[in-house]
Amino acid sequence: MSSVCNWNTWVPPELKDRAPFRPMVRLEAQLSGGEWQNIEKAKAPIILFFNEPERAGISPQHAAEIWRTKMLPLRQHKGKKLVSPSCASDPKGREWINDFMHRVADHPPEFLGLHYYGTDAEAAIRYMESMHKRHPKQQVMVTEIASISRNYHDVVQFTVKLANWMDKTPWIFEYAFFGCMRQVADAFVSPEAQLMRPDGQFTALMNKLTHEVPMKM
Repeated sequence: MSSVCNWNTWVPPELKDRAPFRPMVRLEAQLSGGEWQNIEKAKAPIILFFNEPERAGISPQHAAEIWRTKMLPLRQHKGKKLVSPSCASDPKGREWINDFMHRVADHPPEFLGLHYYGTDAEAAIRYMESMHKRHPKQQVMVTEIASISRNYHDVVQFTVKLANWMDKTPWIFEYAFFGCMRQVADAFVSPEAQLMRPDGQFTALMNKLTHEVPMKM
């Protein structure tokens, strides 16, 4: 486990500095008040910017304006490295992030954030390769990825193939399988892909992810 992200600006108290924390400016609500103060005071070297903004009504143009006024000063004055918005892998998400990257080409992020949900590991690899080819100067942070199959064997197969591929791919900086939480987030994600049980203990899949390198079926 190389880092922890909770989609928030605040550090989980139970983390206790056992792994690097990745604060996230998830949406515009985190750009002011105490949430923004958390970002400005953060000791973390890497800051994530916007989570699926295309689904929150934020345009690439508006995000680029915020990038220049709020995010770039974190790099210029505090030495932070910045992650692009992480969009869904559907056509709308691809169009959004490509537009954003074009608009900030003069001051681009250090990392390209990507999401992927599906059942076909080869399709996931093709998607990541295509996005890296489009934006080759950025290392990739796969900030959310998971199988949405309801078959546990298929979920494990997807996870093993992708984890092993990402581990050996030099332009993948980090990846995060979804989701390490007590309850299933919504009806879209698969209960079979859960990484935490309701009692707070890791599932068998999470234990495989954290202890098997390379992962095995």
